[in-house]
Amino acid sequence: MDRWQHILKKSLVRSHQLAETFGLDGEEISKVIEEYPVRINPYFLSLIQEKDDPIYRQVVPDEQEIHDDVGMYDPLNEEGDSPVPSVVHRYEDRALLMVTHQCPVYCRFCTRKRFVGKAPIPREMVRRGIEYINAHNEIKDVILSGGDPLILKDKELEEILRGLREIPHLEIIRIGTRVPCALPQRITKRLCRMLKKYHPLYININFIHPREITGEAAAACGRLADAGIPLGSQTVLLKGINDDPDTIKELLQKLLSIRVKPYYLYQADLTRGTEHFRTPVECGLDVIRGLQGRVSGMAIPRFVIDLPGGGGKVPMLPPDYVLDINEREIIVRNFNNEVYSYPQPEVEKAYKGG
Repeated sequence: MDRWQHILKKSLVRSHQLAETFGLDGEEISKVIEEYPVRINPYFLSLIQEKDDPIYRQVVPDEQEIHDDVGMYDPLNEEGDSPVPSVVHRYEDRALLMVTHQCPVYCRFCTRKRFVGKAPIPREMVRRGIEYINAHNEIKDVILSGGDPLILKDKELEEILRGLREIPHLEIIRIGTRVPCALPQRITKRLCRMLKKYHPLYININFIHPREITGEAAAACGRLADAGIPLGSQTVLLKGINDDPDTIKELLQKLLSIRVKPYYLYQADLTRGTEHFRTPVECGLDVIRGLQGRVSGMAIPRFVIDLPGGGGKVPMLPPDYVLDINEREIIVRNFNNEVYSYPQPEVEKAYKGG
């Protein structure tokens, strides 16, 4: 058994363990985890400095989760866009392949609270998903998700990657994961040697708070980057955890320093059991506005809402950069609130958008 498996085996998963560790009411916590399982591995537990801090709130169950009458069971209508079990096919040229319901920690804000941590996904179901992708030539890009694909053993993960790489029309494989920041010991040299065989391969990591970027997390990302895998971050904006420009700025700058390119800043989804984490959309717009001109352009992610009901991702931009567009000029406001004019090119026919 590898070191990461030993660490995972010692995770907090029961109400009495949480009650003893954090001084909580075991009976109340038991009601929460009956519906939404808990897992806090010892590494991520070590990042918690005090009760209710930004790391604690991400993974310790809260009674508010079972009193949420706003959120939706399947907010993104993934089940409605699932032609076969384990596949979500919403966009024409790409598909999501669910490969596990397990994660190194169970985030309390997870979009897939409805099944994460519960019954495993049968390997036959994953194989049927690969067969579906093979039968649809329009699919060029597959994202492995779950759960967390990197929680699978090397042999299981390689079987999936090999099956996908044998599909002639599939060009890109992506993996969505929290492992490099939530269980960095899993990113072994052996794993990286295996992943390296299946390029072009991309990994997007759910970093949430700058305190997650430890020496071990940096080393894990370094091993992946050295294997030639481009790394991106997908950060969810969460109330009381990272919902201020300074925290996000620190996170994004630290990400670049460990070779992780900020990709998305997500508005939290309308998931049942997570309403207490949601922020107003204006909060995300303020964060992006606060970053512009104050950090490298490489550090600025796209702020997006994944629309309820399966409408897909829509970028949200601060509304006051472009003040006016006419045939002569564009009037814009910069990050210092200064107004500038940019002249339009002299053309005989106005641009018609295509």
